[in-house]
Amino acid sequence: MYMTILAIAIGGIIYFLAGFYQVGPSEDGLVKKFGKYAFTVGPGLHYHLPYPIESVVKVDVRTVKKIEIGFRTVSPPPNPRYSEVPQESLMLTGDDNIVSVEAVIQYVVDDPVKYAFNLIDGAKIVKQTTESFLRERVAVRDIEAVLTSDRDKISEETQQGVQKTLDSYNAGIHVVNVKLQDVSPPSEVIAAFDDVNSAKEDEQRSINVAEEYANSVIPKANGQAQQILNEAEAYRESKILNAEGEVARFLAVLKKYSLGEKITRERMYIETMEYVFPRMKKILISDDNGVLKLLDIDSLSKGDVKK
Repeated sequence: MYMTILAIAIGGIIYFLAGFYQVGPSEDGLVKKFGKYAFTVGPGLHYHLPYPIESVVKVDVRTVKKIEIGFRTVSPPPNPRYSEVPQESLMLTGDDNIVSVEAVIQYVVDDPVKYAFNLIDGAKIVKQTTESFLRERVAVRDIEAVLTSDRDKISEETQQGVQKTLDSYNAGIHVVNVKLQDVSPPSEVIAAFDDVNSAKEDEQRSINVAEEYANSVIPKANGQAQQILNEAEAYRESKILNAEGEVARFLAVLKKYSLGEKITRERMYIETMEYVFPRMKKILISDDNGVLKLLDIDSLSKGDVKK
């Protein structure tokens, strides 16, 4: 009888001692009473009534968790090694090409109650949701955009889509970041893609050379064209001024002509002869009412003729 009581007492002590538990520095303890959530405790040593009265679920709420898609880390830094997971990484683009996408999603638990009691396997749900949205975002773009310009957009859109979906599940998870670690053509066709990229680089190089030549030739041609225009303008102005001078000269001659028609005619005739025969001795012969007159134009022009 004594031994039975002692055994019961020892068993009771062990039973009640089983209620002590330790919550880690990065964890929250969710205490359940008869299977229903009761309250939350923080890090440290705590006590709850032993099972089945009370139990505790520990949730890491301070560690940033990471899930790898398309690859796995075999050994961590400083000498990291990775292995590919083609069934996750190979995705179809919008132009029916295949591309290998390796990504990492980071998340934290921001509501441990929702995380613990609304999800069975939170990490699996995060991984599957991320992979689904990643494939969807890749499928609406052509391969060139996926490989080059839209990598950041794909990450951002995937993060937003995953967060919205997890919120609809009341998962209690906050997505910190979605990052595309590596985006490349499949290894079987990477040589062909390298050739295409080389051809595009050669094309861009030729375009740059042509633009450089055009930038050097066009200003020179514009300068020559402007010079021709300036010369034409100067020629036009000179012709206009000459014409105006001739008009003024003609009007002056006309004025003198109106004052003495005969004298003006003779003067113009003499000036014309001097212009036509500049180096010859010139004597003008005229008939004035039957009287023959001789006029030495050279002497007249030099002032040698005496009146």
